[in-house]
Amino acid sequence: MNMKTDKVLFVCLGNICRSPMAEYVLRYQAQQAGVGERVEVASAGTSGWHNGKDMHPGTAAMLRKHGISPAGFTSSQVHPFDADSYDWIIAMDDSNIDDLKRVIRFNTEQTFKLTDLIPESGYFQVPDPWYTGDFDETYRLVSAGSQALLRKLGLL
Repeated sequence: MNMKTDKVLFVCLGNICRSPMAEYVLRYQAQQAGVGERVEVASAGTSGWHNGKDMHPGTAAMLRKHGISPAGFTSSQVHPFDADSYDWIIAMDDSNIDDLKRVIRFNTEQTFKLTDLIPESGYFQVPDPWYTGDFDETYRLVSAGSQALLRKLGLL
């Protein structure tokens, strides 16, 4: 039986804090739930400021704290064809959504904010720990949003 693989792209501004955290957390949660082969996940930034760089040390430390290896990451930028390559493009904040509208063929069914999946959180966007310094807050939101996405995809 051939099962569908959902392709997910997480997007933030620089692709070194929030979106790589979401990428690694979703991949880990899917593996833990026994559905790792059903989800293909990546991340990208809208700015390209950090292209080719590793994730932020605070993001890597937070992943390790939760038993997730941060190995193998390289920052990249959103491409115009990403809307064709991914089933879901999930942004971290309103600014990311605005930037995506200028770059990709935008479809609100396919592209939305992570916090849209967790309205009970009281957050309307995932705060950027580059500015806030609060990687714990980012992890809590990313983890809850990833669980909600797995439920939305029918994988939990």
